[in-house]
Amino acid sequence: MDETSDFYLTDDEERLLLRIARDSLDAWATKEKRLSLEGYALTQGLREKHGAFVTLRRGKELRGCIGYTKSIEPLCETVRDNTINAAARDPRFPPITEEELDEIRIEISALRPGDTPDSPFIAVQSTDEIVIGRDGLYLDHAGPRGGGLLLPQVAVEQGWDTEQFLDAVCKKAGAESGAWQFPGNKLFRFSAQVFHEAAADDARP
Repeated sequence: MDETSDFYLTDDEERLLLRIARDSLDAWATKEKRLSLEGYALTQGLREKHGAFVTLRRGKELRGCIGYTKSIEPLCETVRDNTINAAARDPRFPPITEEELDEIRIEISALRPGDTPDSPFIAVQSTDEIVIGRDGLYLDHAGPRGGGLLLPQVAVEQGWDTEQFLDAVCKKAGAESGAWQFPGNKLFRFSAQVFHEAAADDARP
């Protein structure tokens, strides 16, 4: 798999997905309404089934992040639905209110295909394969949480090296440091095309 070109979105497609996410956030926060995608100039690429995460930030603070790893919906619907999920159903945060909308910045992580077309995951055979800034990590773990996932941009934002990134995904999975090496656990990497609104002040027309 060509990890740099597979599932490449154009600038126009990125802008349209951000518009869909912004319109979805506004519709949900103001009216609890699920946005209809009729009327949007959807390309074939945006109609293909792909996983994606939507991250919402208020200033520098995380305000919600939820996504699908499985390719179960067209990308445009995945972005719409996970904008609502991040705004209203992330158990770590209260629902986003109408008063917050102007301060929220939206980031989308559109997942590229992995070892199989319906999943972004690529089994890690050696930690030398992991590239900080390109790869996210997923640890399939037999504990109560069932696994832990960190998006590619998290390691860059936190200034982690590979070892720190591995420790962090173990913690996210509710496992001890080094658990990615334990029998029965499986470590995967994945990549995404990540893009966001320039700033909260610029997000609204």
